[in-house]
Amino acid sequence: MLDGEFFRFDDGALVLCRDAVSELHLAAADSWLVENGKVRSLNEHFARFEVWVTAINPDLACKIPAFFDLVTAAIPTEGRWFPRIELHLATSDHLLPEDTLFLRLRQAPEQLGAVKLWTLDEPDPRADPLVKGPDLSLCMQLRRKAQLHGADESVLLDADGYLVEGALSSLVWWRGDVLCAPDSSTRWLESVTRGEVLELARSAGFETRLERVRPEDLKGAEIWALSSLQGIRPVVAWEQIADELGRQIHLDSFQKRLKMLARVIG
Repeated sequence: MLDGEFFRFDDGALVLCRDAVSELHLAAADSWLVENGKVRSLNEHFARFEVWVTAINPDLACKIPAFFDLVTAAIPTEGRWFPRIELHLATSDHLLPEDTLFLRLRQAPEQLGAVKLWTLDEPDPRADPLVKGPDLSLCMQLRRKAQLHGADESVLLDADGYLVEGALSSLVWWRGDVLCAPDSSTRWLESVTRGEVLELARSAGFETRLERVRPEDLKGAEIWALSSLQGIRPVVAWEQIADELGRQIHLDSFQKRLKMLARVIG
């Protein structure tokens, strides 16, 4: 199996696709980093994807366990990979006659370091923030918009100016020795990596707290951007906070703790 190969789940098997499938009908997707056959929290990624798929099409529930088994077996055990599982909806032109599960095998992009943030100049424009997939193309556009402003990631705010998350990442911050994240009043995408990091903090004896904040409330805080691909990235610039970001005190120890969560697949 080579980088970029795309497989359709059909009749209990993964079948190599020769034709492209439009992302206009992408209803759900999940992805994770694999390094030499090791991955963090794969079952949590599967569980999240299963919730989305069964909510969209309950008839697929009976097929999902077999699909996950085949996906697990297909993941390469050497190298650095970023597989993505997808649900595409049936198309009116019958090119895809029914809702279908897919696996996309991709080599992982390079590991990145520190991140610069830019606040999107409009309220969160996503149509469905609670499911990864329908807004993926939009989120890529929002990240590119941040890059035009000399940053790496767009920060999304709600209509009242409160922090939601990054376009393709979750945001957390430290107030002293208390690790904080946006609370449930914001419509954010459930993040596997955020759950990992909060649990690591609690296991290490740190307090955790959920807050509703505006960017200016985070002056002096140690801020991280989280994702399954990049893990923990320290925020080193944000135009709304300028020179008032906190020092990175907890970063090294938590990056090491996060890497230790990786387990051999299977």
